[in-house]
Amino acid sequence: MLPRVRFLMALCVVGVVAATVVPAAAQTKLLRFPDIHGDRVVFTYAGDLWLAPTDGGQATRLTAHPGLELFARFSPDGSRIAFTGQYDGDEQVYVIPATGGVPQQLTYYPARGPLAPRWGYDNQVYDWSPDGQAVLFRSLRYSTDLSDSRLFLASADGGLPIPLEMPESGAGDLSPDGARVVYSPLFRDFRTWKRYEGGWAQELYIFDRETHVVERVTTHRRADRDPMWIGNAIYFTSDRDGTLNLYRYDVGSRETTQLTDSDTWDVRWPGDDGANRIVYELNGELEIYTIDEGTSRPIAITVPDDGLARRPSRIAAANLIEDAELSPKGERALFVARGDVFTAPIENGPTRNLTRSSSAHDKWARWSPDGRRIAYVSDATGEDEIYLVAQDGSGEPEQLTTGGQAMRYTPEWSPTGDHIAFSDKDGKLYVIDVETRAVVDVADEARGLLRDYVWSPRGGHLAFSMTDATGFSSIYVWTLADRELHRVTGEYFHEWNPAWDPQGNYLYYLSDRQFAPQLGSFEWNYLVDRETGIYALALRRDVEHPLPPESDEVELTGNDADDDGDEADDPDGGDEDSDAGPDEDGDEQGDEHEGGDETGDDDEDAPIAIDFDGLAQRVVRLPVPFDNYVGLSGANDGVFFIRGGPQYYGRGGSVQPALRRFTFANRDTATIADGIGGYAVSRDGEKVLVREG
Repeated sequence: MLPRVRFLMALCVVGVVAATVVPAAAQTKLLRFPDIHGDRVVFTYAGDLWLAPTDGGQATRLTAHPGLELFARFSPDGSRIAFTGQYDGDEQVYVIPATGGVPQQLTYYPARGPLAPRWGYDNQVYDWSPDGQAVLFRSLRYSTDLSDSRLFLASADGGLPIPLEMPESGAGDLSPDGARVVYSPLFRDFRTWKRYEGGWAQELYIFDRETHVVERVTTHRRADRDPMWIGNAIYFTSDRDGTLNLYRYDVGSRETTQLTDSDTWDVRWPGDDGANRIVYELNGELEIYTIDEGTSRPIAITVPDDGLARRPSRIAAANLIEDAELSPKGERALFVARGDVFTAPIENGPTRNLTRSSSAHDKWARWSPDGRRIAYVSDATGEDEIYLVAQDGSGEPEQLTTGGQAMRYTPEWSPTGDHIAFSDKDGKLYVIDVETRAVVDVADEARGLLRDYVWSPRGGHLAFSMTDATGFSSIYVWTLADRELHRVTGEYFHEWNPAWDPQGNYLYYLSDRQFAPQLGSFEWNYLVDRETGIYALALRRDVEHPLPPESDEVELTGNDADDDGDEADDPDGGDEDSDAGPDEDGDEQGDEHEGGDETGDDDEDAPIAIDFDGLAQRVVRLPVPFDNYVGLSGANDGVFFIRGGPQYYGRGGSVQPALRRFTFANRDTATIADGIGGYAVSRDGEKVLVREG
């Protein structure tokens, strides 16, 4: 059995946060959820409410509670501000004097949450009634699930909120006379769905509160949201031109007009003064659109703070590790933590920060086969690109790729060190020549991400999985020499996570082929679990079966046995045509392809040979019970893999993930480590790095 190292990743490293001198009057970013009245705007910054002049300048704080204060709205006369506050462990509707003071709580029904970011917030304030006597807000109090909220009016003097007549509603606003409401039945305002055109795209409607007659306002296939009713027009935002912009719908003529033309940043979270102005967020700053003039102007606002976050400080990165790997021979470990790339000794020596880039997110670091360089992904240019840096931290990082337009993933070195494979968020897989920097398009995953690519021994082939229309994945192999893509498994099983045998004889992978469902205790429902097995493809026709038949034979005794033994010991006895004898050229015969390597001993650096014809039929399942397996990788005389357990909704699993190793020699599986969160094997196969805790 290979020697192994269990390494508890309690890495204590520190990074220096670079100090940036910011002018006192600099524009503050991340101003959100604004509203406007008279010569003031109110907005949320760092979870608190702030006021600032409409001409810009320094903001003053209204609230300072540790909980969030969001969605502030001026009353029609500007004397009060309604907002959603996270006080007393809950999200409720509050009103505060516009000059500051004690918040008055208007709602008391227990809120749903805290919710995941995509669901937004409960009891979200939208506006006041035109007479200033009530606050309009959206609540989940009558909901059976998180997708069917409803609009309510809460009296500013207290009392039970009154639901509006629509049974479901997202964002909305009352008409100037309060008789009608413009609203969207759907709420998806906090989703990150850009240019979405599916069934959850918001549309706007006008609802007559007395007659219950509904009139459709928008018909575009993309989202129309954030409605505001000002005079005889409805203003809203839509990304129908690719970016959220401000639009106007004339209630009389039913004509829609685009008002802003931002082509980079979305116009977000607009608020209005009910007359002539709309304030909105753009690129983290605030702008005011004047309806009569048809123009927008930015507001330069400075939010004062004590500057503590800009002080130079030392930050422990030990509990912020994103990724880990071992050096080729396992002398040092490679970590990505808090956006920097580190190496740490297994036993003796210093920890090194190789990138020291506090302004960039460095990630997915991988060690070159010769141990000299580290490849990693960084957004230092504003887009994800591949970089190289010396493993000892000397010199400056070298940018390897350009033109990145999507999030990029792990750069995997070929064993020769000449090429690097990487993929991106668009599902595309690439190979780049490290010397010439020429990039080759390998594959395009049409239905998701492509992440499980792995190089063959000696670097001639790249294996990965891609999905079919059924949702099942199949294994593919791309050949570097001829740049051809080969599908090597069929379409009837879900197969993924390829891993190469280090000797180049087999291609291992995971496949879901067992159907032994569990039964629910409440209803007679099936839950499919433990369906995954481990399989091996023989890469060439002459590769021996990895698990040949075994037979326990009787040991013979007596004279006949001695005679047989003497004959067997006779060096001149036996079959004249035995494979153990010399061939016609006088060379000793034997297993011509030890392990089936067609490249032979004369060219050990050449890529391994693969007989693609009939490859899918040369398959065997390893004698490992079907279970929940992930993280398959090849090892000398076997494979490493992680055995996990079923996932639960609302709590952790009952089975602790364990790193296991199957060996062909004894056809047995042994547990390497329990309760792990991942592992990495050194390139020489001698050490394993395990993440625990």
